[in-house]
Amino acid sequence: MATDTLTIEPIDGVTFGAIVRGVSLAELDDATFEAIYAAWLEHCLLIFPGQFLTPETQNDVARRFGDLEFPAMPISNVDKQGRVHHDPGDDLVKSLRGNEGWHMDSTYMPVQAKGAVFSAEVVPSAGAATGWADMRAAYDALDDDTRDRIQDLEALHSLYYSQGRAGYLPTKNADGGYDLYGYHDHDVSLRPLVKVHPETGRTILVAGRHAHDIVGWDRAESERFLDELTEAAAQSPRVHHHQWQPGDAVIWDNRALMHRGTPFDMTEPRVMWHTRIAGDPISEAASNHR
Repeated sequence: MATDTLTIEPIDGVTFGAIVRGVSLAELDDATFEAIYAAWLEHCLLIFPGQFLTPETQNDVARRFGDLEFPAMPISNVDKQGRVHHDPGDDLVKSLRGNEGWHMDSTYMPVQAKGAVFSAEVVPSAGAATGWADMRAAYDALDDDTRDRIQDLEALHSLYYSQGRAGYLPTKNADGGYDLYGYHDHDVSLRPLVKVHPETGRTILVAGRHAHDIVGWDRAESERFLDELTEAAAQSPRVHHHQWQPGDAVIWDNRALMHRGTPFDMTEPRVMWHTRIAGDPISEAASNHR
């Protein structure tokens, strides 16, 4: 059995994350997957060096964790014609730059994502690490007064807001809208600042760049407070940045972690593949979309 060679090594010095070796994600038997899933719930971030997944295999791996919000798509500055995009006004570049802000995936959608499988195909010579922040430990680190203050607060979550605030909204189409994922016309998602993980029972702080306009608060006050929460959350020992090598794959629990991209020289190509695992509407639906 593959579990005979499986090793799960917690990352030193941080509150989450583990490096997994001795297993091929493309050839998981049930016992090995059960061990990996248990480790995923415990550590929230699993790093698998040297997997070299195809997009199809990556989707198969993700389906072991749940339905897909969407199948493998490139997160890249390289287009279908092989051109490398680096102009700051380019929509592809704007999307990548926006992702450099701390966030949880799909909090701006009616249902937040459960997790993601992410893998590296082409890695630039420097930079381009991906960071994660432990929002379980972030909640635990709050003082009692702040916990009491946020316990019943809710905030809106919107990609229009986060990209607009950062100055990275894409080019509008002929109808005055946007053709990219996440710019939907549903009601803006409303989410509590505090949630409970549906499988582990851990209490989690919900913040990040998509959150805005705490209900009942002035916008400026809300922005200042949410920025402070996000900044405080993303501090040692609650943060880990992974320096990618081609073939690396990671699986993270989006219900418990924020993440972000980091800058790199966009005159060099970078090709990553992202498969998003759909959240359970029972636990991950926005308050106004249940």
